[in-house]
Amino acid sequence: MTSLPPLILGSTSRYRRELLERLRLPFTVVAPEVDETPLPGEAPAALAQRLALAKARAVAELHPQAVVIGSDQVADLDGQTLGKPGGHDRALAQLQQLSGRRAVFHTAVAVVRADASFEEVTLVSVTVQFRSLGGDEIERYLRLEEPYDCAGSARSEGLGIALLEAIHSDDPTALIGLPLIHTSRLLRDAGIDVLRA
Repeated sequence: MTSLPPLILGSTSRYRRELLERLRLPFTVVAPEVDETPLPGEAPAALAQRLALAKARAVAELHPQAVVIGSDQVADLDGQTLGKPGGHDRALAQLQQLSGRRAVFHTAVAVVRADASFEEVTLVSVTVQFRSLGGDEIERYLRLEEPYDCAGSARSEGLGIALLEAIHSDDPTALIGLPLIHTSRLLRDAGIDVLRA
């Protein structure tokens, strides 16, 4: 039996780590050193794809024999990029903007295997309809959930689900941060078949 290449998640996100654990593959985590500043005029979807690939490449340079997963998520409100708020005031402003509106969460995943010259990135977009939110609802949600490390301040796998009216996606794990349907396909293409490992 051929041994599989090592698998590395190039991410510090606990959400992505928890999602990847669902595939029951052994993997390690390496933090990618990547500047996440958007380029001038860069569209939200393009930003997510560029950063996912940059994260995977950065880790693959250090571990060329490994299969490396990189991922990034950007919230898109009518072409405006909403990233991780980082704190209460910015999260409050984001959710006030999102109240009663439809946003698209772009989640990109990249897989790089340097020793095989393999590199592929894909984008999964999830459309989310937010309810009209009262100020007290937003404050209570932020106090209980503290979603300051989530794009658009909406942690859908937790209490953030109560902010929403509908979610439209072909990969339900994409909104949480790592689209596992697409990740599984990319891993197969790179030589790791989840169900044969």
